[in-house]
Amino acid sequence: MDVQEIRQLIEIFERSSLSELVLERGGARLTLKREGTPTAASVNLPVAAPSPPAPAPAPSAPPTDGYTIKAPLVGTFYRRPAPNEDPYVEVGDRVEKGDIVCIIEAMKVMNEIKTDQAGIVEKILVEDGKPVEYGQPLILLRV
Repeated sequence: MDVQEIRQLIEIFERSSLSELVLERGGARLTLKREGTPTAASVNLPVAAPSPPAPAPAPSAPPTDGYTIKAPLVGTFYRRPAPNEDPYVEVGDRVEKGDIVCIIEAMKVMNEIKTDQAGIVEKILVEDGKPVEYGQPLILLRV
């Protein structure tokens, strides 16, 4: 960890609602705690700290034209009703309002996700079997 990275982490921490943050990387440890009014920070750095890994590229945002079907809950995204069955939709398929387009499994419950908009499937933004967050774009429709 270098001084610039520590400053950036402190700025992010100050804007967050976290009360404590502990980051350990290679033999370096950074602890940020929120106490009453100011933020307290303590840093223990080894003499030769390894360089941090390169940040992962940010996922590209879906295009703004069309309609985006978003995850209504956190869970695991599935394109098909069962492993040996065909996917609900493929790129190029026409869907009508109310059609099931995927499943999100949450706490062992399979939740069918229906579209609120008719259109043509332009792009499927999530890989089958991958976790999704609330509000995450799943499928892009051309309306």
